[in-house]
Amino acid sequence: MTPHPLDPLSAEEFRRVAAILRRDAGVTERFRFTSIELKEPAKADVKAWAPGDPIHRAALAVLLDRGENKTYEATVDLDGDAVVSFEHIPGVQPNFTLDEFHEVDVAMRKHPDVIAALAERGFTDIDLILIDTWTYAKALMPPKYRDRRLGWCDLWARATPEGNPYGHPVSGLKLVVDMNTLELLEIERDHDHGHPEVDCEYVPSVRGIEPRTDLKALHITQPDGPSFSMDGNELKWQDWTVRLGFNYREGPVLYQLAFDDNGTKREVAYRLSLAEMVVPYRDPSFDHYRRTAYDIGEWGLGYMTTSLELGCDCLGEIVYVDATLPDSKGEPYTVRNAICLHEEDNAVMWKHVDHQTGAEVRRQRRMVISCHATVANYEYLVYWRLYQDGNIECEIRATGIMVTTPFPEGEQGPPYGTVVDVNTYAPFHQHFLVARLDLDVDGDGNTVMEVDSMGLPVSPDNPHGLAVVNKSTPIVSEAESARDFDWSTQRSWKVVNPNKTNAFGTPVSYKLVPGACFPSMMDPATTQYLRAPVIGHTLWVTKNSPDERWPAGPYPTQSETDAGMTEWIKDDASLVDTDVVLWYVFGIHHITRVEEWPIMSVDVVSFWLKPSGFFDRNPSLNAPPTVKAQGGACHN
Repeated sequence: MTPHPLDPLSAEEFRRVAAILRRDAGVTERFRFTSIELKEPAKADVKAWAPGDPIHRAALAVLLDRGENKTYEATVDLDGDAVVSFEHIPGVQPNFTLDEFHEVDVAMRKHPDVIAALAERGFTDIDLILIDTWTYAKALMPPKYRDRRLGWCDLWARATPEGNPYGHPVSGLKLVVDMNTLELLEIERDHDHGHPEVDCEYVPSVRGIEPRTDLKALHITQPDGPSFSMDGNELKWQDWTVRLGFNYREGPVLYQLAFDDNGTKREVAYRLSLAEMVVPYRDPSFDHYRRTAYDIGEWGLGYMTTSLELGCDCLGEIVYVDATLPDSKGEPYTVRNAICLHEEDNAVMWKHVDHQTGAEVRRQRRMVISCHATVANYEYLVYWRLYQDGNIECEIRATGIMVTTPFPEGEQGPPYGTVVDVNTYAPFHQHFLVARLDLDVDGDGNTVMEVDSMGLPVSPDNPHGLAVVNKSTPIVSEAESARDFDWSTQRSWKVVNPNKTNAFGTPVSYKLVPGACFPSMMDPATTQYLRAPVIGHTLWVTKNSPDERWPAGPYPTQSETDAGMTEWIKDDASLVDTDVVLWYVFGIHHITRVEEWPIMSVDVVSFWLKPSGFFDRNPSLNAPPTVKAQGGACHN
């Protein structure tokens, strides 16, 4: 294994960070480590580094003093065995932790007032109750508690110990909890719509049905092994090289993507990741008005990552990568099989039938880097895919169990949801994902062009009105960097290197091909929009800055206003021939369906990064001939 400056922190490094802070910064058992991660070296230093050069290791940690309800940021020099900085950050709350989630569950299910309130509703077996803790927007918190680290708890009941944990919502009843002291501050009672007899079970044995048996086995084998290799965290496949990273917040990170173009290693991207996910429920009722999740900023995609199983989550010749993360005491733990690496057949890549010489066909192989995260009732399945022709795809699949709510018998369901069962509706909601795309197209001197197609009017030069042209407009500064998709012009964006051209004199570029983008449909004066105005546009472009990582701010937990994107662009930095970062906003506008109950089949969304004049011709011309099942090349 060849070490590298971007290697994630090891278990031993996590332990050392915690020990150094306890020794030198007065960190006691009263503190909770909400995060520890690698402090990434400066980009220029990483790009200049070569194997054998020294590697400096440092860590960033965020800590919560539960006694004082204060947040601290720390930088620890692991090589120097020293605390570089330890700073109180006033007025913010760090991300919630899995330890807190479990501690609240234990405390609340023992609380006599909670037991009594549930019994009043007819729920007498506390072991069947799920206590699901959410964070707040400060503006929606009870005013008298706004100086606390506050959580609110949804309550759900299983019909049986093996039943759907989200099958029976306890509507109109919420718990308000101090997350530091685990004190029950209030039980909010609004209404009782009962618990209808719903058909909510999805496990065949619980439903009392037998799975069908007529589906024959499907085996995917590579008798010679996979076509990719790993050296430490560096993945090599076909003409691609990419370095894998992982942290508590973003989960998987792809570094230093490069493509071997006939012996020349060419930069494509320095760093790709998912930087935020905002999920507002578009239902103003008591049960849902405060239900907006910042799943990356408030909890952490890495912390929510689950282990993958061969044959279940990944199929084929698989290589797994484990992830090491810290708990809230600073102790490391391992997520086994956190990332799945494998190749997939993806049908035909290119084909032509020449009636004189016959057919040429190449099947498409793609390299898949995948990770799954369970965020309460939802699962997010993240796939980064590399293609032989230079394409990069980011696909997200959402599955899991929809949030549902009963409504009074004899009434119609509310207009902001879909009736999915007896007196039960699933509210409409949205999933906004923000991808952080630090592209370096043949280097980091790039400019982003907005490209619109348009038909020309009938004229002497266009007598039949058929001409279509492209108009390319540079995004020259951050003040004008908030852009929206335009269906009428089939808008896309190109990251162009104006200093390098292809064989035909065109500046080399990669194109962001939009997919799954939709408007926020939210009044800009609303609480949730004020917290995350990044969701208001399809694309933002900023000048690269190591401090600008989180588009809804570093601390969205209990936030009131934006501390991210709209603050960053106030300096109106130039975006011409410089190191740019694209922030692409996409996701799912989820108008719920009956067919998604009691469990939701995957909803699939994606976007692409495609070479556009980056190469001089199709780079997959060297793809090997496809072999027939009985041997020999296809069509020969």
